[in-house]
Amino acid sequence: MSSMTLSLFRYQPPATLTFEIKLPLFEGPFELLLFFIERDELDVHDIPISRITDEFLGYLKQLEAINIDLASEFILVAATLMRIKAKMLLPRPEVDAQGNEIDPRQELVRHLLEYKKYKSVIGDLSALEETRSAQQVRGNIARELHAIAEKSNVDAELQDLDLYKLLKVYQRVVQRYEVASNRPVHTVVQYPYSITGQKDFLLKNLEKRGRMSFGEVIEAAPAKIVVIFNFLAILELVQNGSATLHMGDGYNNFWIAQVPSPEDVTV
Repeated sequence: MSSMTLSLFRYQPPATLTFEIKLPLFEGPFELLLFFIERDELDVHDIPISRITDEFLGYLKQLEAINIDLASEFILVAATLMRIKAKMLLPRPEVDAQGNEIDPRQELVRHLLEYKKYKSVIGDLSALEETRSAQQVRGNIARELHAIAEKSNVDAELQDLDLYKLLKVYQRVVQRYEVASNRPVHTVVQYPYSITGQKDFLLKNLEKRGRMSFGEVIEAAPAKIVVIFNFLAILELVQNGSATLHMGDGYNNFWIAQVPSPEDVTV
């Protein structure tokens, strides 16, 4: 693993800081597995699954320690490795229809070999792509000259106009106008209410009256949006200790009472 990668693992960001880092060395789980296999000169056909699984999971834990969001393919391969490891620990191995023992690593090895095969030709394909992108397509000179003449020669354009073309253009303009006219219009209404304002309103009434029922609050302003703001304001007043609630008559009504100040409390 490169020194750049190791330095990233040593860094411990704050707990509240989250960010994503793309490590160019391991852009996929199979790239990471091949790195472990080639680093330790292991046989890809006889992978020590327990050792590879521990190193793979250790790498993922290091990524989580620096708050890197793990891609789903890394999590899938980690689950696959643990599943293979569990199968190899079972005392009774699986067998096929002919009675031959099935190696749980067989499918993983097949995917690794396919990945290694495609990886080996990436360099050649990238070189071909770079060469092809540097080439320019030979164009039709006559067609290009005609297109340039049509753009610069206004008289020639007018000679090509006829009634059918004019009607088609008119039809497209009318259709665009109809689409623009029928677009839904969303109106945002700014209500002149806020939780802070309703808290002040309730506290002023409680100072005058001492207590008031929720039914009286609704009667003062029966609009639905005002009732919602008043209810939220009551909850905040109760939460910060500025008011108390008392059950009134019936289950749908309650009293909001002012909390007495320390001076008003007699010992």
